[in-house]
Formats: sequence, structure tokens, C-alpha cells
Amino acid sequence: MNETPLIWAEIDLDAVAANTRELRRVTRPEARLLVAVKANAYGHGLVEVARQALESGADALGVARMPEALALRDAGIDVPILVFGYTPPSDVEALLRHDLIQTVYALETAGAYSERIGKSGGRLKVHLKVDTGMGRLGILPDSRRYVEPGMSVSDHAIREVLAIAGLKELTLEGIFTHFASSDSADKGFAEQQFNRFLAFLGQLERSGLEFEVRHAANSGAIIEMPHTHLDMVRAGVSLYGLYPSDAVDKSRIDLIPVMTLKARIVHLKKVPAGFPVSYGMTHTTPSPTVIATVPVGYADGFNRRLSNRGHVLVRGQKAPIVGRVCMDLTMIDVGHIPGVALEDEVVILGRQAKAEISADEIAGLLDTINYEITSAITTRVPRVFLKS
Repeated sequence: MNETPLIWAEIDLDAVAANTRELRRVTRPEARLLVAVKANAYGHGLVEVARQALESGADALGVARMPEALALRDAGIDVPILVFGYTPPSDVEALLRHDLIQTVYALETAGAYSERIGKSGGRLKVHLKVDTGMGRLGILPDSRRYVEPGMSVSDHAIREVLAIAGLKELTLEGIFTHFASSDSADKGFAEQQFNRFLAFLGQLERSGLEFEVRHAANSGAIIEMPHTHLDMVRAGVSLYGLYPSDAVDKSRIDLIPVMTLKARIVHLKKVPAGFPVSYGMTHTTPSPTVIATVPVGYADGFNRRLSNRGHVLVRGQKAPIVGRVCMDLTMIDVGHIPGVALEDEVVILGRQAKAEISADEIAGLLDTINYEITSAITTRVPRVFLKS
């Protein structure tokens, strides 16, 4: 950037590299490492993070939607890219043209892809998603699905998969499932899901169908369930130096947070006791103090529910947010911090001196997860990529 930024997110690519190596270290050597870079790499910067992860040992990329994959291809990235979500059959030519791998989870959609390809030629690589308990996307392999009277559940699911495999315009390269609770202390449900998946794979194998790539492990399972690594693992939040939950054993892997969100103080004012701050006058100063204004607001992805609750760092000390967070500005009380000056650096997320405000701390205040904190940072906040 040529101009002096008022707010920016520093993205530590050395931390991306270190986290990738750590994930590679704890992953079964024979398994490929796919890293999820959907949602602008969880807010960190799609192309730059993808490149660094690939340089550091990742084998493939995962995205939620086709436009994310196209942005990677436009940047010259030519590794396997799996699209996790739905792509309309009308866009199948783009999937083919850019050599993308599409997830399928229903015969109807797979058939529509096949029919569309049949008119133009080509062969689409697909991975089949199996719903073993997430309840989101995927073919149901067991008694939780409705089937026609007189047909067993297992037979119905197997027939559907065999029908998808029989579509000559599709190459059924892989099959996967997604854990709902691999980051919980109790791994019972995750183990049930994995056993359902293995049982379904066994049924398909007995029906003559095998897959080049079987995958199930997300970040929690990569760290704590090595027996689920199969042919490939999918690392998401762990790539960004965040643990999937507090229940995960952090001693198993050393992760480094990648993002630091910073801004500058743009205004300072000495105010008396009883001074109201921001919309609705929800904070009134209890004593004379100094109020600093910081150019971060909910339009930047800084949650409005942090009003009168959150903190930022100034000169290595915590400064409380006072009054309501506005669209573009937030006020903080710095009366207890000596020497605060105009354009002083403010750390909104990350470390400053010996103090830290983590994504987990902010998530705890908002009753959410660390994933949401970084992925919510909007595109109007410039990303500054740091690499030694």
C-alpha cells in the first residue's frame, strides 16, 4: 500500500508456512493434505495463503463455491481444487474448463451434470459426499433416510451411488464425509460417524466400487483422531493458527495465529466525569478520562455486540471499548495509559508487547467461535502480507 492505512490486517505468511508444516507433521505420511481456503481463506487472503500453504507442503485446496476456485485458477494456481458446495449444472462447462473437482451428493444433480456435459464433451472429476451425521449435505447411507416401501435403506443408497458412478461423463474420484464433533472432548459421535463411513465404503467395495481418495478428517480429527486420516485430510481453521475448540489437546500440535488486526488512533479528547459516549449514550464516564477514537466498526467486521464489552491494546495495555461500536468508528478509554498520542497503533486482534487479544477471547465475549472472528473481517480492510 502506498497510502498510510488507518486500519489493516497483517497476515503472517511465515505462520501459514509453520502451521502447514505442523499439520503435515501430524498427518499420516501416506495421506494428502488439503487446506480449506474458502471465505477468502477464513478472512486471511485467498491467493496469498493458498500459495504459501502449497509451498509449505499442502497438496490440494478446498473452496466452498466455484468463484473462489476460479480466482485461484486466474492467479495461476494449478493444483487440485475441490469445490465443497453446490455448483449449478448450467456452470459445468466452467468446472471442466478450469479442471475443478466438484462435490456431488445426489443422483439428480450428478445426472444433470452428465447430461450437460454430454452435449459438449468432457469428463468431470467428482467427489461423493456422504452424510454420516452432520445433517447438511450428502447421501444418507443408513436408516435415517426415507426410501420407497419394500426396498432396504442400504440397497437404495448403494444403487444411487452406483448410478452416479455409471454416468460416463463423470469420474468418481473420491468420497468423503464431515465430522460434526471431532473437536469435542467426547469423540463418541465422531467415532460413530467414522464407523458408518467405513461400513458404507465396505458395502460399496463389495458392490465393485472403490475410490482413489477417501477423506474424513477435519482439523479436530487431524489433531486427535489419526486413524481417520485415510487417503487425505482437510485442514481448515488450524491452518490459520487457531484451534478448532478449547477441548482439543493443544500439546499435540503447535499452531501460530496468522492474523493481527491493527488500526491507528485518529482522535483524542479529555472529557469530564458524566460524559456520554456514542449512540444511545450507553456509556457515561465515571470520572475524568481520555477518550480515543479508532477507525474500526461493524462495516469492517468488528462486531457491534462488543460495545461496552470488548477491549483493544494500546501501548501494550488493554483499553476498554466504551459506548456503542459504530459503522466506521469505535471509542476506547485510554485515560489509564500514559503518553497515548494521535496515530498510535491499536491492536484489535493479536499481540502487542506482552499483551494479547485472541480470536478465542473475542469469540467468548460474543458466544461464537474463533472461525467467525477472522472470516467476518470485511474486504475493505486491506490485508498486508508479511514474510521473512
